Amino acid sequence: MTDLVRLAREWRDQDPDPDTRAELDAILDRQDLDALEDRFGAKLEFGTAGLRGALGAGPNRMNRVTVMRAAAGLARVLGPGRHVVIGYDGRHKSDVFAADTARVLTGAGLRASVMAGKWPTPVLAFAVRHLGADAGVMVTASHNPPQDNGYKVYWGDGAQIVPPVDLEISAAIDATGPVDALPLGDDWTTLGHDDIVTPYLRALTALPLGDARAISVAYTPLHGVGGATVSEAFRAAGFEVPVMVGRQAMPDPNFPTVTFPNPEEPGAMDLALELAAATRADLVLANDPDADRCAVGTPLPGGGYRMLTGDEVGGLLAEHVLRHTSGGDRLVATSIVSSSLLAKIAADHGVRHAETLTGFKWIMKSGPGLVFGYEEALGYSVGSDAGLPVHDKDGVGAALTVAAMAAEARREGRSLLDLLDEQARRYGLHATTQLSVRVEDLSLIAKAMERLRTNPPARLAGRVVESAEDLSQGAAGLPPTDGLRYRLSGDARVIVRPSGTEPKLKCYLEVVVPVGDDDVTAARARAAADLEALKRDLATALAL
Repeated sequence: MTDLVRLAREWRDQDPDPDTRAELDAILDRQDLDALEDRFGAKLEFGTAGLRGALGAGPNRMNRVTVMRAAAGLARVLGPGRHVVIGYDGRHKSDVFAADTARVLTGAGLRASVMAGKWPTPVLAFAVRHLGADAGVMVTASHNPPQDNGYKVYWGDGAQIVPPVDLEISAAIDATGPVDALPLGDDWTTLGHDDIVTPYLRALTALPLGDARAISVAYTPLHGVGGATVSEAFRAAGFEVPVMVGRQAMPDPNFPTVTFPNPEEPGAMDLALELAAATRADLVLANDPDADRCAVGTPLPGGGYRMLTGDEVGGLLAEHVLRHTSGGDRLVATSIVSSSLLAKIAADHGVRHAETLTGFKWIMKSGPGLVFGYEEALGYSVGSDAGLPVHDKDGVGAALTVAAMAAEARREGRSLLDLLDEQARRYGLHATTQLSVRVEDLSLIAKAMERLRTNPPARLAGRVVESAEDLSQGAAGLPPTDGLRYRLSGDARVIVRPSGTEPKLKCYLEVVVPVGDDDVTAARARAAADLEALKRDLATALAL
């Protein structure tokens, strides 16, 4: 108790935020040991996604001290004179954290440019390369719950940092003393709309959008920052501006209409689907709160709408990009947890294919000639013959390209569902799903992974487990990562890994079902049954 009290008092004394100082005073007054242990018994680790966690006082929370220490570490690694672009979303304290970052960086002799508005994460990623900056910081917790915030760091290539840079920054953060002793500056540049959003939109209009424009779209930014930028992007590219869910149109850090502000979560798309039905929209689109992800829904022949999986959208976008780009030395890439379909599409189009670890930071490092990258969690980076305008996932560019693809299909009398059926006939039906288990106690995830490593299943859903790879040992030339990959008889695959951003154990399932000329519906039914059986057996094996 004595050590925790000392740490809490030291933290409080350097904290510039009256809210978190008051939080600590209240905890100290009531001598709440559990609350102190939760805040000071651990710390948020700075990794390849930067920082992310719940708002509050102490090193195990996102707060002004944590952010200033992160900025000081970044400044020490970069060195004086370097240029950092800073963006922020609409979450609680995001604008304050951005300003604190600028103060610390300029106080350390670096140049800082801070975006004037609450703009999407892909705008920040674009700005790093467009301005020739040495690094970028985006204050966002993406699709995490309302109580969270985060701190993404980009390097000069416009992609998120990877080892060893993250380790260098982490060590520099640990070497930082009290933040009230840091020199602070106030001389930074403010980036207006014309400085950065206008060139970003200009780059998006150069994507492979074709010339079909007859498409009506229902859209939601899920209380995030994507609404204005998506509207501008559609207008700039010659599309009708999407009809927006009014209750979710403006940034709101409390996300009042959804349980989790993630378009993949149950119920998150309900208002958008209601709007689509009321307006008879040809397409449903959504971004997550920082607009780096894109969800897609399409009408069903008998009425209603179906949300497509990230793998389905990834396969459609890949083929669209490859049809609308040229040159033999093109590359498409995805992560190991995404569908194996992309490899078959690449082979069919005579282009290179790469498989990376989970995360766009790795996809962007997959090699030269990259024109398309995606991961199953609704993340896509769409390029053209000129390359990728954004070296990260871009929910705005993806939304625009999906609209173009759907408009082109509509002009030909087809739908996105027809395009999916065509791919199934050509490559086999690649059906994927996820099993995610959210926990309160992170040790449960570590114990489940250890059980699977010690005693891997021999069969799942009647299929023989033909191989069990421990990805922590490295596999197929990939760097080590905490995960397990099972290859099953009958062309099926399961990958199990802890989430890097949420307290979840995530399992990725895929089955591949051959399809004849007329039996796509039967193949889908068989695949759905197979995936459900895999889910049941895997849930039993996890024992969570």
